[in-house]
Amino acid sequence: MAIIGTFTSTENGFSGSIRTLALNVKARIGRIENPSDAGPHFRVYAGNVELGAAWQKRSAESDREYLSVKLDDPSFPAPINARLTEVNGEDGYHLIWSRPSHD
Repeated sequence: MAIIGTFTSTENGFSGSIRTLALNVKARIGRIENPSDAGPHFRVYAGNVELGAAWQKRSAESDREYLSVKLDDPSFPAPINARLTEVNGEDGYHLIWSRPSHD
């Protein structure tokens, strides 16, 4: 599990930065007006470039809401799955990436 971004809440979503081995960008996660049932609830942007999408979810374990985020960029070998979540005892949100386990 690795923190690849930090964000704060805004009127229309979230604003912050994403940092990976390939990216170091200011980013915003903007709410989509009237999303479809299966479509994303948010779009992720670095400047004017769309970098991914996010869906609102609720954790079955903690009953807390979070965003399930999918990032993609030509520099990535594959899309990145991450979670934007509040951090206990801290202001703001962390974008946390974890590699899926292959048991």
